[in-house]
Amino acid sequence: MIHEDLELILEEAAELMDKSIEHLRQEMMSIRAGRATPSMLENVRVDYYGSVTPLNQMASVNAPQADLLVVQPWDRAALPDIEKAIQAANLGLNPSNDGNMIRLPVPPLSEERRRDLVKAARSKGEDAKVAIRNVRRHSKDMIKTTQEEEKLQEDMRYEAEDRLQSLTDNHVTRIDALLDNKEKEVMEV
Repeated sequence: MIHEDLELILEEAAELMDKSIEHLRQEMMSIRAGRATPSMLENVRVDYYGSVTPLNQMASVNAPQADLLVVQPWDRAALPDIEKAIQAANLGLNPSNDGNMIRLPVPPLSEERRRDLVKAARSKGEDAKVAIRNVRRHSKDMIKTTQEEEKLQEDMRYEAEDRLQSLTDNHVTRIDALLDNKEKEVMEV
């Protein structure tokens, strides 16, 4: 049984590590895998009447086909601004504006582009692992400080550190699984 202060440190570490994985999941959704998904436009921001607004707050984004995205703004006057924002986002998509909506044909990925996307995914995964290791380092320092301040037994500290390490290993394994799934999805033709 470990001290309740050490238990709180471990719970906070688990929460922060879970947030890192959730952030990675969001990042992975923006990496396209050969088919059109509305999440591809999730990070597009539109300069609309002087304020920068997320695209999904001013238009509906749908994928009626595997190779087409359709952006239907709630205010038609925003069409040119949305078109500019999509081009500025540098997603490799050419918007086609018909006055009512914007159509975005999604070209098929080349082998080289697929490899680049896998590299980008791996890079984001490595960033998430670094974030998890930083949480581990910070939590380990807190465990040591708490043990010294509360004059707890060293065995408690070692047990807490072991649990922290297994928590870290578990989260790193989950990141690797996410990356493997994304790689399969991107490399699938």
